[in-house]
Amino acid sequence: MCGIVGYIGKRDVAPLLLEGLQRLEYRGYDSAGIVVNSPKASTLKVVKAKGRVRELVSRCLV
Repeated sequence: MCGIVGYIGKRDVAPLLLEGLQRLEYRGYDSAGIVVNSPKASTLKVVKAKGRVRELVSRCLV
């Protein structure tokens, strides 16, 4: 089973995606990840974590 959250717009996307994943966390997922495309960068930024979404949040803030 999986949950998918997406956003297209001009706001800072990482906090929006993380909030969406936190809302889905009650479903019992054992890992999470986000991929962000920035107009300033020529590559995608991928962040993954096992466990709770807070583990993903801590990796995104580093």
